[in-house]
Amino acid sequence: MAPTPTTDEPDWFQTRPQSYQGYTATGAPPFLAQYNPAPFGDAATYTVNSPLETSQPIRGAKDRNIFHHMGNLSPYYPRADGFGVDEYSHPHGSNITQMHLLHRHGSRYPTKDESQGLADWADKIANATRHGAVFTDSLAFLNTWTYLLGAEVLTTRGRQDLFDSGVLNQFNYGHLAANDGTKIVARTTTQDRMLKSAENFLSGFFGLDWPDRANLLAMIEAPSFNTSLMSIYACPNAITKPFGDFVGAPMTAWKEQYLAHRTHKLDSLVRNYNWTTADSFNAQSLCAYETVALGYSPFCALFSYDEWEAFSYTYDIAFAGYAGFQCPLGRASGITWVEEFLARVQHRDFSTPGSSSAANLTLNENPVTFPTNQSLYLDFAHDNILISVITAFGLRQFADLTLPPSSSSPPSSEEDEENEAESTKTKKHHFPPKDRNFQTSKLVPFGARLNIEIIRSPHAVHPARKHGDTHPYIPGTGETEYVHFLMNQRTVPLHSSFAECEERRDGWCELGTFLKVQKRSLERAKYDFSCVGEWELGRFGDVNDGVPLGS
Repeated sequence: MAPTPTTDEPDWFQTRPQSYQGYTATGAPPFLAQYNPAPFGDAATYTVNSPLETSQPIRGAKDRNIFHHMGNLSPYYPRADGFGVDEYSHPHGSNITQMHLLHRHGSRYPTKDESQGLADWADKIANATRHGAVFTDSLAFLNTWTYLLGAEVLTTRGRQDLFDSGVLNQFNYGHLAANDGTKIVARTTTQDRMLKSAENFLSGFFGLDWPDRANLLAMIEAPSFNTSLMSIYACPNAITKPFGDFVGAPMTAWKEQYLAHRTHKLDSLVRNYNWTTADSFNAQSLCAYETVALGYSPFCALFSYDEWEAFSYTYDIAFAGYAGFQCPLGRASGITWVEEFLARVQHRDFSTPGSSSAANLTLNENPVTFPTNQSLYLDFAHDNILISVITAFGLRQFADLTLPPSSSSPPSSEEDEENEAESTKTKKHHFPPKDRNFQTSKLVPFGARLNIEIIRSPHAVHPARKHGDTHPYIPGTGETEYVHFLMNQRTVPLHSSFAECEERRDGWCELGTFLKVQKRSLERAKYDFSCVGEWELGRFGDVNDGVPLGS
């Protein structure tokens, strides 16, 4: 074996440890969430360019954005309509003492199964053109179209989603990160997009030297391994019950209903190929995926605004049935993270009776890997976990999904395109409902995040306080703690789900009251019965509280 040559050449590309960096001085960490006097004012503000092209002309859109209506495939955007209450500044003198973050990964390529299905569809289209199929008019691009997507991992936009979120959360909560040389523990899973999401967030929050400020615990995400961040792998019934049929049936019925007219129209643009509902839904899916991966997709303009709202509703059905209040495992799938949250808030050891959670006890019983003395907690999970956590908390304001009428006639093919959106809306019996809270596009878009603030105030804050109140405290009251839920930067009013929480304009709830409500959350989840008990899955719609019937 030839000897390895040696050289006195320096390592030209070494950047750590830093040398010759010059004078540096770190400023005070920001705390915008506490001091911002106008969280979401009415004044127009400058917004930097987005790398995604989302301004294609869409029939019936009327300046509305279809990318706000793509279910869990929607690019991240804090929706202006919120959840029924305004955003209020924190009163002077109050302090955010803890912030708990549960964050979805960023924009990704299709999952393995989705990717295979879409790649097979692309092959089907290519094979059709080789055998004489001709696509015309708005479908003409399919004559030369090529499938360019990967699978599972983050797209470039996905990395940006989490980096930008890290920057935003640093502005809002940077003050809560210890600056005394100690490290916080952040958690994610070993799946590539989960790990990379956490790393990109931490880079945005702390900078590229984030390993000096945080220890990142990547928990194994695989069948038979326990973790609150992908709990279904510890729940046998989640694997053995036929959830594909349970959720697939209403999804298929809805696709056939809302896509009937569009499928007929698109089929008329093709020679020697039978365009089906499945083709239409694949085209919509590719609009979402190509946009976050490639920046633009020609599939988007094939559909009207109403059809995009209906596309989003398809995912509402899916997530309600797989993870929400319409799922017999909805509460069980989210209860472990809820119990972890309660332990952290109360600065106590984690414990649940028996096997009543999906917790990794090796990690959760070790204060090194599960500290409960931090002010800042950062966890990175999947969209289904966020939905299940909402369910396990008992936020029943998000239990309002209803199935559409069983049948609906599509508009006639002679109708003008100008009248199409309104006609389709009429024929769909005004489905999906416009004012429903459970919308996956609002709850779990790519990069979704749930921020839970714990706030200590010197006095009770008036429940009917007004914007601009300089001293909204109730005279004669003592120190009071509150909990404040923000889903994608919009307040979730806790009184809408818990009668025990007084109705407040700011949506907060007294922490003591909230903790009393949550004392029964583990019991309500029926974890052992849900995950290993004997019960019938039944039909979609039978369950409306996230636990099996008869539990």
